[in-house]
Amino acid sequence: MPTKPTNHFIMLGRAVSYWNLHRFPLLMVLFALLFYWVTGYALERDDTIRFFCLYGALFFFCFKLIQFEKWNFRFLLVSGILFRLVLLFAMPNLSQDFYRFLWDGHLVLDGINPYLSKPNDLISGLGTDPYFAALHTGMGELSAGNFSNYPPLNQVFFSLAALLGGKSILGGILTLRFIIITADLGIIYVGRLLLKKMNRSAHLIFWYFLNPLVILELTGNLHFEGVMLFFMVAALYLLISKRTLLASLAYGASVVVKLIPLMLLPLFFTALGLRKSLLFYVGTGLAVVLSFLYFYTPDFLPNYLATLHLWFSNFEFNAGIYNGIKQIAIQFDAKPWELIRWYGNLIPYATVALVLFYTFYKRDSSLPHLINSMMWVMVIYYLLAPVVHPWYLIVPLLLSLFTPYRFPIVWSVVAILSYTAYANPGYKESMLAISIEYFAVLAMMGYELFRKRRG
Repeated sequence: MPTKPTNHFIMLGRAVSYWNLHRFPLLMVLFALLFYWVTGYALERDDTIRFFCLYGALFFFCFKLIQFEKWNFRFLLVSGILFRLVLLFAMPNLSQDFYRFLWDGHLVLDGINPYLSKPNDLISGLGTDPYFAALHTGMGELSAGNFSNYPPLNQVFFSLAALLGGKSILGGILTLRFIIITADLGIIYVGRLLLKKMNRSAHLIFWYFLNPLVILELTGNLHFEGVMLFFMVAALYLLISKRTLLASLAYGASVVVKLIPLMLLPLFFTALGLRKSLLFYVGTGLAVVLSFLYFYTPDFLPNYLATLHLWFSNFEFNAGIYNGIKQIAIQFDAKPWELIRWYGNLIPYATVALVLFYTFYKRDSSLPHLINSMMWVMVIYYLLAPVVHPWYLIVPLLLSLFTPYRFPIVWSVVAILSYTAYANPGYKESMLAISIEYFAVLAMMGYELFRKRRG
């Protein structure tokens, strides 16, 4: 009599069948894991040609994996998790912000207010400790010479990293990475639910989850935009589920991770109406005020506002419209340092006008219109901003997935051209690279707007 196949042979047969069915996507995942490993562990940030080749290949794999496996949720989810885990023990090589994160976390644990104490003022008492000396040196002079500008919920995460990591930089990095990866998993979960509620394809969320900009800048370089976006998307899902108060608390949490959601608050007035918007604003306001209360002293607000103003009016990086104005102004002998100060002071007024325009120009109370307005405000804001680090663009990228527009995905590809600055003496930016970046973005944006109008 024929014998029944053993479990071992059954599993082997299933593995062979799965390989035959998903051979090319599996090979792409293996190559992507290798490329992420090289980028995380064997790449210097001034090696831009190598970085661009790796990044281009990773984005190609992202595109093809979504194209081939867009209905295979488990496959894409596991792939995105593996891409993050391969970076788990890597030192961030495109940003030094994490040194300040760990510094702030230890200050809070020791009962020192990071909004009142500059690292340069404290290092004389801590400099004999090699751990704190390494953090101080690693964060750079700019960060070391200023008060913290990271909101309170961020400080909680930094404190957790300091507590669990102890005086181990790698231990702190691992804690921060687990927080960021958990937030990304939350975005996958809530984002798919929101897409389904809006009758949109749930696989669109993988343009976030598999995007190399998201993986390298968040998991790799420990920026907290993903944590902020988790709370923001959760707030939007709670709104569409008619749970306004919970939505306001989630949105408040988003604000106290990164302040950028504050400027989108007026947009909710049209979407929610007078009564619900008041409830939403009160809940958000309470969450924000209570979170700052622990750190409040008479000197807190002046220090914090001065630090924020510094980033707006003293620096420039990867700017779009600002660089165009600057090139024209130089022809008239304008002084660059005066121009950036003038332009930086103008940006808040332009932002307010932009938000009010999107709040009142079209009385549409639907959630799709709200998210569409949020995306456009963020896009125009970053087109105007004098500082546009690539990880900032993750915000319009995610919001765009709930709209008909896809040009922010193109921006997530070409924004990496801004890193040509690291290969130049004094980190001098390449105007050619920036011009290519913004031409590609504006061309795709124009095409989508033209197609939408014709349709």
